[in-house]
Amino acid sequence: MSSKMLLEETLIKRSQQKKRTSPLNYKERLFVLSRNRLTYYEGKAQKKFRRGSIELSRVRCVEIVKNGGRIIPCQNKYPFQVVYDTNTLYVFAPSHDSRSTWVQSLKEEIKDNPEVLTKFHPQFWQEGAWLCCRQAEKQAPGCEEYNLFGDISRKPLPPIPGQERKDGRQPPRPPTPVGGDDNEDEDDEDEDEEDEEEVVVALYDFPATEPHDLSLVKEGEYVILEKSDVNWYRARNQFGEEGYIPSNYVTVKESGNLVQFVWFSKQVNRNKAEELLRKEDKEGAFMVRDSSTEGTFTVSLLTKSTAGEGRAVIKHYHIKETQDSPPQFYLAEKHLFSSIPELIEYHKHNAAGLVARLRYPVGRQDRSAPSTAGFSYEKWEIDPGELTFMKELGSGQFGLVRLGKWRAQHKVAIKAIREGAMLEEDFIEEAKVMMRLSHPKLVQLYGVCSQQTPIYIVSEFMEQGCLLNVLRQRQGSFSLASLLSICLDVSEGMEHLEANGFLHRDLAARNCLVNDALVVKVSDFGMARYVLDNQYTSSSGAKFPVKWSPPEVFNFCRYSSRSDVWSFGVLMWEVFTEGRVPFERHQNHEVVTLVTRGHRLYRPKMATPTIYDIMQLCWRQSAEERPLFSQLYTMISDALEADVPRAT
Repeated sequence: MSSKMLLEETLIKRSQQKKRTSPLNYKERLFVLSRNRLTYYEGKAQKKFRRGSIELSRVRCVEIVKNGGRIIPCQNKYPFQVVYDTNTLYVFAPSHDSRSTWVQSLKEEIKDNPEVLTKFHPQFWQEGAWLCCRQAEKQAPGCEEYNLFGDISRKPLPPIPGQERKDGRQPPRPPTPVGGDDNEDEDDEDEDEEDEEEVVVALYDFPATEPHDLSLVKEGEYVILEKSDVNWYRARNQFGEEGYIPSNYVTVKESGNLVQFVWFSKQVNRNKAEELLRKEDKEGAFMVRDSSTEGTFTVSLLTKSTAGEGRAVIKHYHIKETQDSPPQFYLAEKHLFSSIPELIEYHKHNAAGLVARLRYPVGRQDRSAPSTAGFSYEKWEIDPGELTFMKELGSGQFGLVRLGKWRAQHKVAIKAIREGAMLEEDFIEEAKVMMRLSHPKLVQLYGVCSQQTPIYIVSEFMEQGCLLNVLRQRQGSFSLASLLSICLDVSEGMEHLEANGFLHRDLAARNCLVNDALVVKVSDFGMARYVLDNQYTSSSGAKFPVKWSPPEVFNFCRYSSRSDVWSFGVLMWEVFTEGRVPFERHQNHEVVTLVTRGHRLYRPKMATPTIYDIMQLCWRQSAEERPLFSQLYTMISDALEADVPRAT
């Protein structure tokens, strides 16, 4: 039986199963609303393949999603949600009016449903938590009253910074309600959301360590069965064996997924790209990397033909997109392609406006497997008998740190917590949360040995040690670009903590570590709460790292992501002075007085005015006026592009 069509428009949906948000999770679909169903299709209207359908009688809530200023990695910037059964479908409209039309039309159709929510979540479920209330259970009760008839979607929302249309064109018009019958027979079928299997490709080998794990073989294909944990997926291999695999060891097998290509280097900045290409030193050596603008890409290409005397020149070309839907891609000349891999393949054989053909793909040199969130799924307590203790690495504020191995194969750092150095019981509970924070720019916590004294904290081993020591030991050898790259690494790690609602409270160069690939990672996040150390105590008795702390911590012990931003500004100062002590001539109580009166650290000789401006933004008196880490990451990326001289 056919059903009357109410709305039809091409929108973008976010995968419901994936918890990591990236451009690969967002897919264009043709959405059709009828009296009984919300259905979406892949392909053109005249030849469409249905990918999902929801009976409106099962819908419990329809409302806009408040984004909280976060960047949305797709071209449609106006999200709304359809909550049905135990699922949440996120849909992205191209304009405010379009979203309002869809939300109000859906609300009208579900107003008589028997099981409408009383409360809903106004922000996204992202990376294992609700951004609005930080609850980590997906079925947790909502935190805001839901009004089935209220039209909050018609309140004008301010444009997201940096997301305004730059071509001067008006945003797309809202969908036009349509009459007549929908002649697609599929609308009457009973089909649930997303019934297709998700296939992933292994980027690294992973030997199973526990009976419930599944081993991975690099380049092998696996079917994802469950994503109940952001860091560990349940999967099946080609032999029918099932088990848990680390989510950061696999990537979606999909034509638009660049990670699977050897020429793509994710999160490599301009300076690092030039370093890798010069090391290759071949005419036509190239890589594709993330641009400083979210969701865009750059081709970095080495040539010797225009330099004379065999000197290398590196050119950077932004991959541009047309305004079509779907967009097409092109480089220097308008040779249009429907995908980036097709564009790269063409320019391997034709320079077509580039200084050379793309001849030698250069991937990242640090192809070693990343850290996993714990050694296995739900494994946070480590048997001390499985640890081998090796050389001493140093002594920190908690106790002795040694290099060791877990099960004689994984190198780890082992901190033996000195008696009386920390509030142990509180920390052990927090450690379970900290283990779930997994990111390439955070030092990974693998687990704890809590059943004996002293307790051990087992974490990722970083070969070069503390950033502060590296800065001091290599004074005079750092370029402006390498110092900026250090700050970029730290800001990226802090951006992840910020996005997950986690505070560091003790961000400083001493609490960042460096590995053999000279990647800087943030360490000891959240640990300051458990420190029992006079160096962290002010005259009032409150515990905080005084010389790295903002006025609201001095005066009210009020911590936020913006207090971490202040500390990041001091860390930038440490980096650009190559390891000097901030306020080195003043004692802690004097620093409190100076900073409260508006005194700030001086501009380091190696910091350009632009870089010092970023530090000063971090040190604004009012916390609300300081930037977010997501904004700082962009500022530092831009400074790296602007302040580093172009190769000649």
